Amino acid sequence: MTNYLFALVFLMAAIAGSSQAATVPTNGTAAPKVTAAPAALAAPAHRGLSDAQIERNIRARFARSKMTLVGKEKFTVSVKDGVATLDGKTNVIQHKGVATRLAKLSGAVAVQNHIEVSEEAKAKSAARLAKYRQDKAGGPVRAKVLTP
Repeated sequence: MTNYLFALVFLMAAIAGSSQAATVPTNGTAAPKVTAAPAALAAPAHRGLSDAQIERNIRARFARSKMTLVGKEKFTVSVKDGVATLDGKTNVIQHKGVATRLAKLSGAVAVQNHIEVSEEAKAKSAARLAKYRQDKAGGPVRAKVLTP
């Protein structure tokens, strides 16, 4: 049994090692160093889109999303160097995260989300979480902190 286990481990190590092997020229010289990334990897994360195009894409996604159809959110969007900045207020806590995801899907390299969640929405979310925890635990949740 141990012979089979040893053979299996040896075979896995050999396979893993062969995938990491480097090619060595046969003339004895060192392999040239690669200093530049391939063209596909070196492309900017926003796929060459202009700031105006990214902004239009974000606004179009916002217009098609359920959050703007259901709520009264009016988020402002600005894009500079591929970085989207979102501003506004919302009464639904999930809309802040959705706005970030929509901006990234629209081609933004990064998102600075300055959308403010109302105190009412925070309280509603905290109440739901507390109710869920009580229902699952059968009583109030208690945490115990262990010191190392």
